[in-house]
Amino acid sequence: MSEDHTHVQEFFGARAADWDRKFPGDGPAFATAVAEFGLRPGDRVLDAGCGTGRALTALRAAVGPAGTVLGADLTPQMLAAAQRAGRAAEGTLLLADVARLPLRDGALDAVFAAGLIAHLPDPAANLRELARVVRPGGRLALFHPIGRAALAARHGRELTPEDMRAEHNLGPLLTGSGWDMTSYADEDERFLVLAVRRP
Repeated sequence: MSEDHTHVQEFFGARAADWDRKFPGDGPAFATAVAEFGLRPGDRVLDAGCGTGRALTALRAAVGPAGTVLGADLTPQMLAAAQRAGRAAEGTLLLADVARLPLRDGALDAVFAAGLIAHLPDPAANLRELARVVRPGGRLALFHPIGRAALAARHGRELTPEDMRAEHNLGPLLTGSGWDMTSYADEDERFLVLAVRRP
């Protein structure tokens, strides 16, 4: 296991039990983002880096009983918190690294990723792996319940032009990883980027 994985697991593992209590108002933002994602009944969707599974209920509602919902996370404590919250009933939880997903090529219609991109050790390669498991024409949502400026302020730092999530950086990163960005929203109350898997 790489140092990056160890750091991520230590960081989120220590915070898993209190994660939902720390961010109690995020639920509506997740539901709105999933609604804008445009999933259809019967779709197969992965919540990549699902954490405590806060998106799973909305994802299940969007794809319906005929759809498939998977939640993958690297941190066992986060998945345990999702179980305790009853969210495992909405989909299958996988202890898995999004850099090496245990899924066949083109297995999914869509990937939803909340707060994930900042924690990827190799964003270009990791976004290519997400593209690998999505069929051509499938979709990707990169989401955070608050925008870049609000998140930077929360962490006591300033935004810089090098910020990977800035539109001028993220667009080319997605393009080079098999995705075409179709919309970009960076507002105080949310960050939501949608992309389509190229053929």
